[in-house]
Amino acid sequence: MRRILVDGLFLVIGLVLAAYLYFRPGVAEPVTQGYGYGAEPAEKEGNEHHEATEKPSDFINAKSWDLPEQLDFAGEGVDLSIPDVYQRFDRELHINTYWHNNTIFLIKRANQWLPVIEPILAQYGVPDDFKYLAIIESDLMNKVSPARAVGFWQMLEGTGKEYGLEISREVDERYDPWKSTEAACRYLLKAYEKFGNWTLVAASYNRGIRGMENAIEDQQERDYYKLLLNEETSRYVFRILAAKEIISNPDKYGFAIEEWHLYQPLEYRLVKVDKDIRDLVAYAKEQGVDYKTLKIYNPWLRSDKLNVRRNHSYTLRLPI
Repeated sequence: MRRILVDGLFLVIGLVLAAYLYFRPGVAEPVTQGYGYGAEPAEKEGNEHHEATEKPSDFINAKSWDLPEQLDFAGEGVDLSIPDVYQRFDRELHINTYWHNNTIFLIKRANQWLPVIEPILAQYGVPDDFKYLAIIESDLMNKVSPARAVGFWQMLEGTGKEYGLEISREVDERYDPWKSTEAACRYLLKAYEKFGNWTLVAASYNRGIRGMENAIEDQQERDYYKLLLNEETSRYVFRILAAKEIISNPDKYGFAIEEWHLYQPLEYRLVKVDKDIRDLVAYAKEQGVDYKTLKIYNPWLRSDKLNVRRNHSYTLRLPI
């Protein structure tokens, strides 16, 4: 009984205290609603949080780019009024525009290596646009594909030898940007003799001359844009066109690259070698460079020595 009285007393005290806190002076509304002096209504607080996380009205995650009104490859027009052609180019343009890191480095390397490729194309009478073919083949790097295609122009061993390149354990001229470009020109000119159309020539670089001839014969069609081809060849020319458009207009597509960020062409002197070099490490030291630099300037050297055949010579590039 006594315990009941004590519990009742505590209950009364608790109710009085709660009433005081609820209706104490200066508080016109329940504290839990957050309407006290200096406080905003709970709904307002919710709005503030919403505004803090809401994206600004001008936020754009990715932009769909307008396609150029006119487009050509090697002076041969591309009819973007054909829906299929429009969509295929649209795809490659946007893939490469938003493949930011890869395209940035392509633009930087283009400044270093296109001055090497351009005059060789001109010398052979190959349209300048074929420099973009090298770009999509290799990113202007001496890559080796799973099929063992090598260098800027991604040539197989048999193709390289067919078009005049030396390929051995010590020397592989597919890695030489100068000589491999000359070999590529010889291939392109041979293909042009077959097709009389530079767009088909470009496609044949991917599918092969015989492969393109078969497609033309089977479908009775000589227009690349109207041929039904395997996916890689079907995309191939459009990838070249996308590279041309972006690298020619980097600012237009949002690539802000300062001039001093661009990679610079190699400066070098030429040294003729007509005798064996038994130790390229020692030779590099004699020339005032390290072995690594010798290989950077002459990536076609595939061994640590160089044997020179009778009545033959090589030309090395060494930094000035």
